Amino acid sequence: MRVSEKWGGDVDAAVELALKELKLTIDEVDVEVLEESSKGFLGIGSKLAKVRVTAKEDKNDRKKEKSSFDDIDRILAALPENQKIEVPEEIREDYDKFEREEMEDARASAKAKKKERHNNKSRNKNRRKEHPVDNSMFDDMKKLDPVTDSPVEKFLRDVTAEMGIDLDFSVRAGNGLIYVNITGKDTGTIIGKRGQTLDAIQYLASIVANKESSEYVRVILDAENYRSKRERTLMNLANRLAGKVERSGRSITLEPMNPYERKVIHSTLQDHPYVKTRSEGKEPYRRVIIERK
Repeated sequence: MRVSEKWGGDVDAAVELALKELKLTIDEVDVEVLEESSKGFLGIGSKLAKVRVTAKEDKNDRKKEKSSFDDIDRILAALPENQKIEVPEEIREDYDKFEREEMEDARASAKAKKKERHNNKSRNKNRRKEHPVDNSMFDDMKKLDPVTDSPVEKFLRDVTAEMGIDLDFSVRAGNGLIYVNITGKDTGTIIGKRGQTLDAIQYLASIVANKESSEYVRVILDAENYRSKRERTLMNLANRLAGKVERSGRSITLEPMNPYERKVIHSTLQDHPYVKTRSEGKEPYRRVIIERK
């Protein structure tokens, strides 16, 4: 049976994906439009187009397909929220404010830990030196209060339904933060290549969460403990690059990261004796720079 159901930014884009998969031309198939596309209001609540394309000799047995990695990349790229890369000024300002506050928190935390290590030095001579970021920053997030009927959860359910993937969402919130733990058989798909799909959807969810909010709310999506693993990877990367900067004397500019990942880099190197960190650029292209003190 040769049939393909595809999503796209519009009907033509969806049909093109289906034809590519079936390796057929438009004359060799029947096209059924299942859902028309819609731009929504101000880019929020947009809908993708969905089509069912059936080879003319095989149109009796129809089967739904789950989107592939490449399909999801195209779906996200076609969303109106992604057509204009610039972040609204009010969100950019809140991002910058959040980063400044996190830097201050990191300095205070590093200072307190340094004092504690000094006070306990005589009792811990054989103890291994603590890492500047001892515990996962997600420990506190998992202690937030569970919430229901969150606009972010509704947005995530709508988007993943459009993608044709099956996932569950557990939402916790408090202290200006919304943390969503994602589970289900398609978590690998929602994470995407190097976490790019998860980051893209997290960015869109942040826009949804802050649309009606008077104060900036951080949104963090996690799946299969990906963020915790990513956090550890970033900590190791920060230490390795700091050593390189120390030896060469030349600064290193990292790839663009979201505010939370930048915080991991800043916090990891906050107490480093030879290097310092700073951020430059505007969201979503803001980068961390590691340089000698």
